[in-house]
Amino acid sequence: MSEPIVDTTNGKVRGELLETGVYAFKGIRYGASTEGTNRFMPPKKPEPWAGVRDALKYGASAPQSNPGRPDQTRESMYQTGPESEDCLFLNVWTQGINDGLKRPVMFWLHGGGFAILSGSAPAWNGANLARRGAVVVTINHRLAALGYTHFGDIGGKEYASSGNVGMLDAILALEWTRDNIEKFGGDPKRVMIFGESGGGAKVSMLLGCAPAKGLFHSAAIESGAGVRMCERDYATNLAERLLAEIGLKKNQLPDIHKLPVEKILGAQFKVQGEPGDLGPGRRMGFAPVVDGSILPAHPFYPTASKLSANIPVIVGYNKTESTFRLNPKALEMDDARLLSNVTRIIGDKADEVIDIYRRIYPEAGAPDLNFLITTDFPRGIAHITIAERKSELNKAAAYHYRFDYYSPYEDGRNRAPHGCEIPYVFDNTRGSPMAFAGGTAARTLAHQVAESWIALAETGDPNTPGTGLPIWRPYTKKDRATMLFDAPQSHCVDDPIREARIALDKIFNA
Repeated sequence: MSEPIVDTTNGKVRGELLETGVYAFKGIRYGASTEGTNRFMPPKKPEPWAGVRDALKYGASAPQSNPGRPDQTRESMYQTGPESEDCLFLNVWTQGINDGLKRPVMFWLHGGGFAILSGSAPAWNGANLARRGAVVVTINHRLAALGYTHFGDIGGKEYASSGNVGMLDAILALEWTRDNIEKFGGDPKRVMIFGESGGGAKVSMLLGCAPAKGLFHSAAIESGAGVRMCERDYATNLAERLLAEIGLKKNQLPDIHKLPVEKILGAQFKVQGEPGDLGPGRRMGFAPVVDGSILPAHPFYPTASKLSANIPVIVGYNKTESTFRLNPKALEMDDARLLSNVTRIIGDKADEVIDIYRRIYPEAGAPDLNFLITTDFPRGIAHITIAERKSELNKAAAYHYRFDYYSPYEDGRNRAPHGCEIPYVFDNTRGSPMAFAGGTAARTLAHQVAESWIALAETGDPNTPGTGLPIWRPYTKKDRATMLFDAPQSHCVDDPIREARIALDKIFNA
């Protein structure tokens, strides 16, 4: 089909057929502009359009640049297009349109905390996953103050949902997926939500989100455990500080709809950077709020949400998350600096924890011990907590993993940092210098990881023939099965850091 056109519920869109045999539709509008009177309000469906709209380039990203830093450049690996409050767009990659086939759907929520980035980064281009038989959807949605300022206890019922509108955008996109994805060759009854870093926290939130129930059927949380979201009192205080920085009194809240977006962003960057520490696992800054309605309770605190009890989940992290953007000086760390750094993070149990890690990793020097400990606390233990609490519901399975593969890129100095699993999940190793450096081993690992994620979307179980992986057993408190993704061979082992897990859990869940 030289000119692929799909008739969606809002109007017809025209995509393109790529050389790889995959259809790509970029910048499909799923919601109306969120500027002006729609600012801080639940998203609205767009007005239907006549004729055919091109879906050939990405839509605008949510506003996220600091107006006080015009010299600041966005990273090259991410979409560098325009920013606008008119940002509710999504992208679709698929092998077939209007063909009657019902492929599993993989709905990606991008990282960047709840504050930056978009669904249009080359790192999560969905073409290769689509070639493997999935339909991939990525989205843009509201971020930071514009998506997560809780005015509900300041402005009354009209603003009751303002602290969660960024996730209501995602829900509107999931509703669009339910209503339209069959025409793009997908199955609306087999939708998996997945995300990394902030995207994993967004997945966590949706697992406890009342309006999202029934819109997805499996989930994957990658290096972004959202055990808790923002407490209501904290979120209200942050909203009050934002208003004060803008120069509005509480009774002037309606005037916020008339302000230029740069005014709000400028205030956001000032108040979000104020110091504070709520303890490990507590969410800070502009992020989803436990408002008692949209988000009735924390997703995984003190237990896993029963709203998603029947949703199978993959959850895991990378072995050395803290080597992300590695400072070369960290490779020169000695034992004294190791103790000082671990004490700063963990407290008076630092000596005990370091001794435990020396026993687990007897060949590791101070730099690697630092990377391993500062990865496992708090990020690693947070993911283990999610797997544990999910398994305790005794409903759908939790599958826990750790990504252990050290790429030979730059002599392997980066180890397995935050985000390094993304090219393997998306089978985009050729587009990642770090992953590409692994050659055949990396491509084989990408095949295994990508097929496991697709299998979860397709069947609710990541085990699938032909990957060469051992059986990935569900996580339980009895054996704590964990898939260690590595090359040349991955392994499913029980409780790989048992002694450390016990010690760190006491601190994290104190």
